[in-house]
Amino acid sequence: MIVKICGLTTLEDALAAVEAEADMLGFNFYPPSPRCLSPLACRQIIAGLAQRGARVVTVGVFVNASAEHIQSTLEGCGLDLAQLSGDEPAQALHSLGKRAFKALRPASEASLQQALELYPPRPEAPAWLVDAFRPGAYGGTGHAADWTLAAGLAARAPILLAGGLTPGTVAAAVAQVQPWGVDVASGVEASPGRKDARKMAAFIQAVRQVQQADA
Repeated sequence: MIVKICGLTTLEDALAAVEAEADMLGFNFYPPSPRCLSPLACRQIIAGLAQRGARVVTVGVFVNASAEHIQSTLEGCGLDLAQLSGDEPAQALHSLGKRAFKALRPASEASLQQALELYPPRPEAPAWLVDAFRPGAYGGTGHAADWTLAAGLAARAPILLAGGLTPGTVAAAVAQVQPWGVDVASGVEASPGRKDARKMAAFIQAVRQVQQADA
């Protein structure tokens, strides 16, 4: 199972995530977020990872940015994928092709179906990310997603499950939802924007233990 550690702001934290065997690293470019970093800072972290031979998929997280801005940031920072976490038009997702996937925050089955009609799945995993619905928020709230809705979607496509996951809750989430991967930000932090290496290791260990039990 894939584990994405999101909201990284320093090379130290990124290296600790790699040491804990994270598969994907997320970098936030949404200014209101306490986890936001500049393209320059992100580029320096990506370069530092490359210098140390780290093999992870890197993801830029954007909220209501233009496709042109997203593409430019991906190229300038050396990022692999873009996560669209806002209210972007479907055309923005389409224009970025395989390099982008949409974060969904369904409040109900009806709203989920509307989102699926608007935002087609990425043809490769992850098809979508499923996060918690909170009015006016774009993720990173620490609230749990609707696991029932997420489980229904996970049975149809490979999804990343996000929303309030912690080392103590991720095993139950994986058992119920059976996602392709899980995404965590606030649940492994020492403070907003800074990670706790022990929490990251505990989170990933909890995921691996579920995998071993299901094997």
